[in-house]
Parts: sequence; structure tokens; C-alpha cells
Amino acid sequence: MRNTPHPQQSLPRTCCGAAASPTRGEAKALEHLFIQERSSWERQKAVAFESNFLAREHHMKIFAPGKLILSGEHAVIHGSPALAMAINRYTTVTITREMLPQILFDLSDLAHQGGLSLRALRAVKARLKHKYQRFIRGDFSIRQVLQKPFELAQFALSLFVESLNLTLPHGVKIHLQSDIPIGCGLGSSAATILSVMHAVSIYLQIPISTEKLFQLALEAENMQHGRSSGLDLRVALQGGCLYHDAAASQPTQTRPIPAFPFYLVNTGTPITTTGECIENVAAYFQDRQLTAAFTHATQAMDHALTQQSPTEMQAAIRDNHQLLTRIGVVPQKVQTFIRNIEAHGGAAKICGAGAVRGEQAGAILVLIEDQTLLTTLSHSFHYNLFPIAGETRGVHAA
Repeated sequence: MRNTPHPQQSLPRTCCGAAASPTRGEAKALEHLFIQERSSWERQKAVAFESNFLAREHHMKIFAPGKLILSGEHAVIHGSPALAMAINRYTTVTITREMLPQILFDLSDLAHQGGLSLRALRAVKARLKHKYQRFIRGDFSIRQVLQKPFELAQFALSLFVESLNLTLPHGVKIHLQSDIPIGCGLGSSAATILSVMHAVSIYLQIPISTEKLFQLALEAENMQHGRSSGLDLRVALQGGCLYHDAAASQPTQTRPIPAFPFYLVNTGTPITTTGECIENVAAYFQDRQLTAAFTHATQAMDHALTQQSPTEMQAAIRDNHQLLTRIGVVPQKVQTFIRNIEAHGGAAKICGAGAVRGEQAGAILVLIEDQTLLTTLSHSFHYNLFPIAGETRGVHAA
């Protein structure tokens, strides 16, 4: 921008040194000059704003880890403690500019791509909340609330934008990918919700506290699970290994990531959802002795973890398996597989909601020294085997 004399410096002076009033022509010239300078400043500001958005588009990628419940499945919802850790499996979200004034969801893992206006997105949210209220009243099962997997990401975005009263300056494309198996008890829902919400927060440069993010994510996860304990979200938010006891003065405490030879065996996606399993087993936890047994099993595993004792850890895993079998979430085929593991000196248990129908139960946690034997056994049952590692980071940008 060229240097322009201050308007008063260009005005003629009177004999007393006071500035003379500008003529009509001079006034119009000054007004025109001011408008030009203001327009130039606004253009520079707009270019800087645009550059800022484009820079974030090229670098902004959000990772949210999956999770593994070591002990406390189902029981944590009814007040018992639980032990869980983040694992090196992730849901990844990137946000880029979209030319049309819409929100385009590109969810390749769910075979879904489609655009919605903000108004249409609000309508999706209102419809799902109405169905959830019917679930609360007992009119619907939880499976009838979210009938399409991609609706969870849509609800999470709409809830986040509306709750914080945000506006989008232009259309955006939300691209989501995940290597967390869906419906297998590894926290794919929590990772999806948090990655979408955190991505929007960073893209729009809207600061949000961890607790506020947790509460919004919990409302979204209830759409999937009915009444979420929030454990999956805590683990995906914080990373590492966590001991959670809602009745304690400090409900969530950190633990060292296990150094045992853990493996995950994927038995396949259950035909029943997590929400359905939660509904079906709720009556079991009216038995205080059973609830106490789950609590004891988790405390025993926590002690084994603290002491890094493989023998104690195996015993705690076996106790967990017996309790989960008792509440009916371990299919017969999976029980047979686990008996084979135990017969060869190992221990195993489901590490998610399991299943109340069908043969698949999602992921199984296995502790065993002989990987070759485990590989052979898994293949004989047509199960997929993969080693796992703990993840110290929660949801983060990279």
C-alpha cells in the first residue's frame, strides 16, 4: 500500500495556523481515498484468512485410538471398576474445503459418501434424538435408534456444531478412515465421535475443554450403546492404561501399559450390537454377589498389572472369562476356542460386549507365550490374529 499523507496535512492553513475547511471537491477526494485504503486492507485481511484455512486443510489430520477393556465389561455400567488401555489402532479424520455449501461425508470404510446442508444435518440429529427418547421410554430397542453406521458421525458433527453455536464459513469435506474393526469391542464408536468433534474444533480454531468434549461425545455415544459408561471415551481421550472406578474419590487413575505378550484374536463381527448386549445382561447385575465378583476380578487384574505378574494376570483373565460366560455373552464356539487356549497354558477372554446370539463375539484378548501355537489354533477356527501394543496418546492432531 502506498504512503498517503495524513488528510489534515494536505489541507491549506489559515494565517492563525488553523486548518481550513476542505472544499467539496477535496472532501470527495479524501473520501474516495479512504474507501480505497479500507478496501485494500479488507482484501489483505481476507487473503490472510483464506491462507490460514488452506494451511490448516493441508496439515490437519486427527487420530483417535481404539481401546481394549482388560477387565470390567458390562459391570462398569453397573458401578463396578474397569481396567482398559488405548491400542495402536486408529480412526483418522481429515477436513478439507468443499466448493458447494454443504457438508460432504466421505466414510470409505462404511461405503458411504453423501452431502448434507446444515439444515438437513440438524434434521438428522432431531430425528435420532426423538428415536433415542423412544428407546428411553421402552418403545424402541437401541438397535432402532441408529440404523445406519454412518449416522453416528453425522450426529456427532451436528451435536458439536449446534452445542457450541458454530457456523461453517464454507462447505467442508469430512474424510474418515479406520483400521479399528467395527462392532468388535475395540472402541470404534468412541474413536469415530472424538475424531470428528476434535477435527472440527481444530479446523475452526475453537478451543474446547477436555471435559466439555467428553460430555458432548458421551451424548453421541449413547445413541449407539443406549447408556454408555464413558470408559471408551475416557481411554480414547487420554490414551495409556486407565483404572476407572466411579465410586472412588478419584474415578480415573493411570496405570502402566501392560508388558505382557498380549494378542488379539478377531472372531468376527457379532450379529448383536453392543447396545443389545447391554440391554440383555442388565438383569444379571441385580445380583449383588455377581457384581461383587466382577469387582474382585478387576481388582485382581489391577494388582497383577501393578506387579507385572504374568501368573496373576492369567488367573485374573480366566476369572473374567468365567464371569462373562455366566452372563451369556460368550458364544459356544468362542468358549471352545478359549478352552483350547487354556489347555496349552494360556488365558483368554472377550474384550468387548460379546454377543447374545450367533457365533461371533468380536475381539478376544489372549495371553500366551507360544505365538506359533496360537497362530495355528486361530487359523483352525478361521479367526484373525494380530499382535497389539498400547498407545500412550489420546486423540491428537498430526
